[in-house]
Amino acid sequence: MTSEQFFEDYVLGATRATTGRTITEADIVLHAGQTGDFFPHHMDAAWCATQDFGQRIAHGTLVFSVGIGLTATVINPRAMSYGYDRLRFVKPVFIGDSIYSKVEISDKRDHPKRSGHGIVVETVTVTNQRQETVLVCDHLHIVERRATQG
Repeated sequence: MTSEQFFEDYVLGATRATTGRTITEADIVLHAGQTGDFFPHHMDAAWCATQDFGQRIAHGTLVFSVGIGLTATVINPRAMSYGYDRLRFVKPVFIGDSIYSKVEISDKRDHPKRSGHGIVVETVTVTNQRQETVLVCDHLHIVERRATQG
């Protein structure tokens, strides 16, 4: 779906929530192969059984990728991703956990170099099926301003 939204259209405090996605063992194995991160925390069930969590945990980068992917439901041709700030892995995600993302418009500000654009910050909170926060980050977007007539 495509929906044009200019910088001026974003409302501080506006929220939206996503559907969920269950993290599987296949997700973890595939992510390990793609990234080269075969640490035992993700891959060795016997070793993990001796650790605090007692089971394998999903890569933080996997949870981040899926959590952000869940938010990608609308294409705004007036905006593009500018990056991420303040990324934190709050709690582990285990095989079989379902994750959900909530987005809140938390800041709007001028772009320091592009007068025709602003920066919109979406705070993304990823939770599990128990409504526990597992990840939080700020997603920055460069968003075109409406042309002013003068």
